[in-house]
Amino acid sequence: MRRFTAQIEPRWRITTFFLLMINHNANITIQERTENFAIRVIKAYCELTKRPFDDAGKVLSKQFLRSGTSIGANCSEAKYAQSNKDFINKYSIALKEANETLYWIKIMIKSELVSKSRFQKMIEENERIIRILTASINKLKEK
Repeated sequence: MRRFTAQIEPRWRITTFFLLMINHNANITIQERTENFAIRVIKAYCELTKRPFDDAGKVLSKQFLRSGTSIGANCSEAKYAQSNKDFINKYSIALKEANETLYWIKIMIKSELVSKSRFQKMIEENERIIRILTASINKLKEK
């Protein structure tokens, strides 16, 4: 296990323990991780929009774009939370958005709009984000 300290406003600094991540960006903050994830979502969306989808495919890819970029936006907002409760609320919304993003990816795979192999790394990163947010929220609620 590696100790992780979130890089946020000093009054909301939290120290928590996370599982050691196997990938090369194991030591980045949740804000950086979700920002990088949002960039990947945008790039994937741009590739998806080049395909000749029907209306359902367009709606699914837009939902994926909205929820996937919202994760980082809510984590970013949490940096300037007005209270511990507000901070937890922002992270909770980010967690819900991460879960929704995973849902849209699974729906796109099951409806054969995308292949699972092309989205596997994104699924893994999304699941990491969910674990980090869940651990952070639980640790904050203990205080």
